[in-house]
Order: sequence, then C-alpha cells, then structure tokens
Amino acid sequence: MSKIAKTLVATGCSSGLGFELIKQLLAQSQPYKFILGARDTKGVSASFSALNYDSKTHDLSIFPLELSDMKTVKTFAAQTLEKLGKGKVDCLLLNAGMVKGDDGTSPGPHGSKWTEQYIVNCLSQHYLIHLLKEKLIESKSRIVFVSSGAIRQVKDTSTLRHDVLAGSGTSPFDLYGSTKFIQLLNAHYWRRHLPSSTVLAVSPGLIPGTGLGRHIEFKLTMDMPDAKPVAEGARNILRGVEIETSAFPEDPEQIFLTSWGEWWGKEVYGLSLDRGLQDEWAPGTEEIEREEGM
Repeated sequence: MSKIAKTLVATGCSSGLGFELIKQLLAQSQPYKFILGARDTKGVSASFSALNYDSKTHDLSIFPLELSDMKTVKTFAAQTLEKLGKGKVDCLLLNAGMVKGDDGTSPGPHGSKWTEQYIVNCLSQHYLIHLLKEKLIESKSRIVFVSSGAIRQVKDTSTLRHDVLAGSGTSPFDLYGSTKFIQLLNAHYWRRHLPSSTVLAVSPGLIPGTGLGRHIEFKLTMDMPDAKPVAEGARNILRGVEIETSAFPEDPEQIFLTSWGEWWGKEVYGLSLDRGLQDEWAPGTEEIEREEGM
C-alpha cells in the first residue's frame, strides 16, 4: 500500500540547515509535498534538482518570498493556499533567520520602524501564520519554530522594544538574542491560540557551516565548543518535525526541544511564559499591515 504524502510548508530552505533538512526528507521513502519560499526561486530550484531526488515520490514547489518585505509574505501565503487547494498542511516550518546588527539609521526595510533582523526572524513569520491560520486550524498542523539557546541572553524584557527598533544601533548578537526571544513569545502565543495545532520550538545547536552570520565580521568555527556540522543540525530540526505528539511533555508550556533531544525545563525560558508579554509581541494582521504600509 502506498504511503499518503505529507505536506510541509517552510521558510529558510534556500541553503544551510533548511536546505539540508529538505535534502534529508527527499531521501526518505515517505512521500512529501514541499511548498517553500525563497528569494531566488530559479537558483534554489536548480539546487534541489541537482540532488536527483525521486520526483515520482516527492513534489516540490518554490514560490518567491523575501521575508524583509511583508508584501511578498502575503503573496507567498496566497500562492501556498492556492497550491494546497483542499489539501492540508501537516507541518509549517519557520526556519529562516539572520544575524545582523542595526546600523543606527532609521527607518528599516521598506520604511518600517523595525530592524531588518526583527522583521525576518519574527514579524514576517508571525504574519505568515496569521495568513495561513484557517488552513492550519483545519489541518491540525504542527508548527515548528527554529529557535536558539540565544534566548537566554535576554535578562530584562523591558529593553526589547528599544532593541528591535530601527535606529537603535543594537549589536548583532544582542539583537539576535532579542529577536529569538520574541520568536519564542510568538510560539507560546500560537500554542495558546491554535489549540488544534502542535506548536514547538527546536534548537539545531551551534552550527558554524551556515550563512546565518554572513552579515557580520565575527565567524563561527567548527573548533568552538559544541559546534556541530550542518547535517547534524538539520537532523536536530527534523526531530522537531517528526517527533510523535505522544512524546511531548504533559505540561503544555514545555515546548522547547533541545539540540540533544531533551525538553528544556521551563526555568530556562521562564521570562517567555508571561502571557501579557506574549500578547504584546503578537500583533494582529490589520496592525501589521497598517504599520508596514500595506
């Protein structure tokens, strides 16, 4: 009996961890329908075609997506829903991310009041969930946020708004920690507001061989403590995609899956459990579109 194809919608799969994760799934006998967003659709399509994957088993669609431009997020969501038709989304993978400091100038991309790193790492992907919300509810989808141990850098949440405003001059790694913390707030928010879905955050670990730090001079290297190759980091994310729901902790707030396959205790990310803070950093569709000039 042939297996039923699973559908995965994903951001951040043009290179690095995301590309490797899709590569690993393409090697499986389990059929997948992939809907991916990418800046360079032709280039990414060529890269996947070069893998010579079994196109009779897997279906791969790549639509334009530039996460620093909210208009392309809206277009990507519309194309995704059209492609899906009456089909469901088994998993939404939010993998895209960047490390880039604020240069002290304002406004941000496309006139935004926010830094590019906040828009890419948080706001655009939060907006995408809004746009796909009804389909995610209908599908009882799994939503996987690719997170980071950098969330532990945030000790004072009162500085978050200043940190992610365009013109703040926030350094690359401080800004990265703040945006990944806000992303975790978003994960908790959607866990509460999409009760039919399974929501988790997962860390790939320290993976130097990606393009995450291409905008900064400091380079991550494989001789750093706990550094892991890209293939292993992708497998750590894949664990979040494939882990059985029955393996989740009983406590619904315990949603962070570590790179070594254990669920972090809530004391590690206790600041992110503040529901008022989660709501504060979860703007609605109309607010996002108004503020981003749409």
